[in-house]
Amino acid sequence: MAHSRELSPEQEEVFLLRFAENLDYEQIATQLQTSPGACLKRMGQVYNKFGISGLNRGKENRLRIFLIQELEHRGIVEPGKNVAQAQSITHSGKVLITYRSQEPDNTLARQFSAALSDLGYEVFPAEESIKVGKNWPQRIQSLLERSDFLLLLLCPQSAFSDMLIEELRQAKEMQDSRPDGQPKIVAIRVNFPFNSPISYDLRSYLQTVPQREWNSEADTQNILQEILNLMAGTEHLIDSSAILDKASLPTAWESSDGRPLPVASPELPEGQVDLASNFYVERPPIESRCYEMILQPGALIRVKAPRQMGKTSLMARIVQYAGDRGCRTVTLSFHLAEKAIFKDLEQFLRWFCAYVGLELQLPNKLDDYWDDIFGSKVNCKAYFEKYLLPELDRPLVLGLDEVDRVFLHPEIADDFFGLLRAWHEESKKRDIWKKLRLVVVHSTEVYIPLDINQSPFNVGLPIELPEFYSEQVQELARRYGLNWDITSVKQLMEMMGGHPFLVRVALYHIARKDTTLAELLRSAPTESGLYADHLRRHLWNLQQHPELATAMREVVSSSHSVKLEAILAFKLHSMGLVNLQGNEVKPRCNLYRLYFRERLENGG
Repeated sequence: MAHSRELSPEQEEVFLLRFAENLDYEQIATQLQTSPGACLKRMGQVYNKFGISGLNRGKENRLRIFLIQELEHRGIVEPGKNVAQAQSITHSGKVLITYRSQEPDNTLARQFSAALSDLGYEVFPAEESIKVGKNWPQRIQSLLERSDFLLLLLCPQSAFSDMLIEELRQAKEMQDSRPDGQPKIVAIRVNFPFNSPISYDLRSYLQTVPQREWNSEADTQNILQEILNLMAGTEHLIDSSAILDKASLPTAWESSDGRPLPVASPELPEGQVDLASNFYVERPPIESRCYEMILQPGALIRVKAPRQMGKTSLMARIVQYAGDRGCRTVTLSFHLAEKAIFKDLEQFLRWFCAYVGLELQLPNKLDDYWDDIFGSKVNCKAYFEKYLLPELDRPLVLGLDEVDRVFLHPEIADDFFGLLRAWHEESKKRDIWKKLRLVVVHSTEVYIPLDINQSPFNVGLPIELPEFYSEQVQELARRYGLNWDITSVKQLMEMMGGHPFLVRVALYHIARKDTTLAELLRSAPTESGLYADHLRRHLWNLQQHPELATAMREVVSSSHSVKLEAILAFKLHSMGLVNLQGNEVKPRCNLYRLYFRERLENGG
């Protein structure tokens, strides 16, 4: 080695195994019969001798080449091979890092940004991903479109983030539309264990994303190397014990008696309300009518309401009620289906059949019942009629959530919904189909043309979820420990209306003394308020569709209800932004009027 920087035998051992043999620290520790911490310490001593930071990977890469050349010169390693290997570790690409502006996330983002930049990556300023202001949604989309990699720093506060969900949705859609499948996504869970509760939507997007836990500064070095390996396309990218794969992914939390529960914890105001939660507010007589109907042979229940109104929470209770009374149950959210699944009816129906069979823990026998002579609808019907249903000794309740995703694909929607209608009609005359009961959940009117005789949306029991009325809000406040009179309730509802999600967020934070009612009402429509993340996601969605942004601007700018084209009214209603009043619409609540009037008039 060179001069006073001569390495000790122990340091040289670790260096050779790390860089010449490309082993990780756990493998090195096993081979040297020591601990990974001791190996890291020796490698740190090597860095110190050459005056570099352990995170300065560009200098480290040059150090790697220099040291291997020295070792080759001394005959310790095979000439040429390892230098070529080291020199081949060149990096290019554009990386977007997104995170919340807090510690330790800020420090980690700076460290990762500096290290990736040293290696030749173009790292977009992480601040771009958290600044809020004019054209903020467009900036995020533009950065994603330019990125080859998206590095997410996830913290507990991001578990229910609307904006993170939207960012991931955008990135996933870009992956589907690009031949190179970019941007590649990597997630680092910062003090955020894998078994922590997260929203249903976020969990589904993260299923195929490599993830790694960061718990302290001691994890930074190894995680950075794993990120580099992933970006370089190296095999064995992430420690397999740390990946949140589909096998380890919890499908639901369970109560003490084994009942499946939605993802959100009872005290959290986000997402689906736990079956065991004291914060679920019934809207009589909706629940009792659904419970009665689901036990009827061939039942079909249609639940319609805008986003975050409680549709999935109601569906979970209907399905659970049936399960408690002896039915087999399967819930399927079309949000889980990859975008490519919807491009072809044959592929979509095979996926649908396979998913139901998987949830019933039945072997996949698609090839036994799928015959090319018949169309895919006949094959799908045969799979249920001749295999899935006969295998069950009791009724099957099938809950279909997020069916709006199917509406976006008219090439399959007409056939699929016609199939559901046919099954419902079959239940009136054939015993095998009496075993199937359907719960169909969607966010808006069906704005695609469907044959009235083939649509499941004009039969069965229709349920449209209303907003909370004042007595329900007052009762919910009591459950949060707030002794509110009707005056306080009315003040809250003047801003939020009876929107279940908005009301629960307000009551939760007031009960925790994070804010007061007066302060919440003052800051609610601003970027510093509790609803900033929720509002930004809506703004983002509107700005992806200029015709919707224009329509919403017209709605919030008027002091009266306005008439819109039916398709625009339906879509805004499905987003939960407006109320329908005959052929006219108005903002769902004053919060939306105030926020979007300023953002859309000023160009957002």
